[in-house]
Amino acid sequence: MPGFVLLVRPRGDDDDVPGIGFTVSKKVGNAVTRNRMKRRFRALARAALPESGIAGADHVLIGRPGGNDIAFAELGEHLDSALKRAAKKLTR
Repeated sequence: MPGFVLLVRPRGDDDDVPGIGFTVSKKVGNAVTRNRMKRRFRALARAALPESGIAGADHVLIGRPGGNDIAFAELGEHLDSALKRAAKKLTR
């Protein structure tokens, strides 16, 4: 995805709650830019993970340069698409 990379790894425990983590490196920008991106990721995760997240797996969103320039609604669509692709790969 253009604004982020999504990594998903099953934990292998009996807990069905999806875990979430965020990483935004200094390559993305200064502290203000990185914190804004993390706030956007938190809001996206709150909206998307309860319905589209993979139960019992850890999800990590890694910010990419230019991710703050993408509209929030478009980022949400990208996250839904990435979650569907990840779920499809994990079922194989």
